[in-house]
Amino acid sequence: MANKGVNPSSTALLIIDLQNDFLHAEGAYGRAGQVSEQITGLPAKIRPVADALRAVGGWIVSTQFTLVPGKGGEPLISAHLKKLRPFLTKGDFAPGTWGHQLVDDLQPADITIEKIAYSAFYMTRLEWVLRRVGVDTLLVVGIVTNGGVASSVRDAHVRDFHTIVLNDGCGAFSREAHENAITDLTTIATVATCEDAIGLVTG
Repeated sequence: MANKGVNPSSTALLIIDLQNDFLHAEGAYGRAGQVSEQITGLPAKIRPVADALRAVGGWIVSTQFTLVPGKGGEPLISAHLKKLRPFLTKGDFAPGTWGHQLVDDLQPADITIEKIAYSAFYMTRLEWVLRRVGVDTLLVVGIVTNGGVASSVRDAHVRDFHTIVLNDGCGAFSREAHENAITDLTTIATVATCEDAIGLVTG
């Protein structure tokens, strides 16, 4: 990819769902044995990008998948998700909990957005906040490539954000799912590496 640089002050690292409940061994997915080395290794790859962007005045935006507590704290879980992940239970991905938080390696975030579906834009304040702080370029990382990442990138595209997907900063539960999603996203976004991204924000 050509290194044309970006304006750091109008660029955000958009981190999709890199939360303790997804990644940590003691989180909801870890306790259920739903782990992927491709996913758990992401924070170490992304951290240098976050550090580089922070150093030049860019934005770190973390979106947190959220299970909204209902009566008695029981989570409001969509039927399709309950079928797919029957192990999810009370307290998982609940706002304000350790499991809901961005993993330690990537903290702190400048902006945190609760999300209830695949897309970080669906029924959230994300677009309003990005416009408010003057962000027009997104470096997108997180999980899963074929779910939250792909949905958020497509929604960013139709909102005219300049979107750069960091291939090695995203992951899925299978290499094939990840690679197929990245291929599909090349029609609407630039695909780069974490190393490319550091060059873009510091060059």
